[in-house]
Amino acid sequence: MTLSIWTNSAFNPAATQLLHEGTRAHKLIVASTSSASVLVAGASDPTLALADIAFGQPNPADCLSNAGLKWVEVTSAGYTRYDTPEFFEAFKKKGAAFTNASGVFADPCAQHVMAMMLAFARQILPSHRDQLTDHSWHYDERRYHSRLLTGQTVLLLGYGAIGRRLAELLAPFGVRLLALRRQSMAVSGVELVRMDELPAALAQANHVINILPENALTHNFINADRLASFRRGARFYNVGRGTTVDQTALAAALRCGQIGDAYLDVTVPEPLPPEHELWTIPNCYITPHTAGGRHDQDDAVVRHFLNNLAAYETGGPLEDRVI
Repeated sequence: MTLSIWTNSAFNPAATQLLHEGTRAHKLIVASTSSASVLVAGASDPTLALADIAFGQPNPADCLSNAGLKWVEVTSAGYTRYDTPEFFEAFKKKGAAFTNASGVFADPCAQHVMAMMLAFARQILPSHRDQLTDHSWHYDERRYHSRLLTGQTVLLLGYGAIGRRLAELLAPFGVRLLALRRQSMAVSGVELVRMDELPAALAQANHVINILPENALTHNFINADRLASFRRGARFYNVGRGTTVDQTALAAALRCGQIGDAYLDVTVPEPLPPEHELWTIPNCYITPHTAGGRHDQDDAVVRHFLNNLAAYETGGPLEDRVI
């Protein structure tokens, strides 16, 4: 079976070669305009109408107008622009598949959060700040303010691929792990939290880790009311989407000590303007949307697609299938 595979992704030369070699048995259609960033919607491309499969960041309207499109794989973990009732219903109606690349980014995002949790616990960040500024020797403060993760309570807001991998990394530290999840399921070692139980869970958590996607239900999910429910001094981490947090309310909670520290990998807007107040709040730490980063990202994304293509050819299950 020869398939027409469309892509608008710009990969490094090695990954591009890997994609061409891995699709030799099929017809590869390369869009005239490459997708510059997964955070930006792909341009409409008339050649998508010829495709059985789309790989990259295809324009959602193009996907819906192609009645013969059988499968879309996006090159990102997030899929906000496709997460609409119209898109889901259309794909389900015609039996088309939709996959993302969350498996590629689960480990780096989980390890990134772990790095920040340990940096906070072991007073590494303020020690580094001392080295960059006045070279002061805060022996008592740094040593006796250090904490262990052991026995602390961690609340995950979202329990997809990243949340599951983070739970695995946290298991050896002996934390109590809570997770808010839209769909109920039995999970070993994790206490699932319903929406009506969220205020009580926030009040217990030493660490609240936001992995929520961007959609109509999650806009400003972390707002002033929910921040007021946090255990005083708790630490907050956001590796989901910036739109899920009311940043003005977060800044206020950081300043008054309701939130002890915040780590943000995602913000609104991106890049965060240099004059934004979050940059200068001393207990707020920011990275430029790099939690999912890995040196072999292009190769890993292409291999993820090619592994799924092999499964698709034989009727096997697709990894990271959303629809």
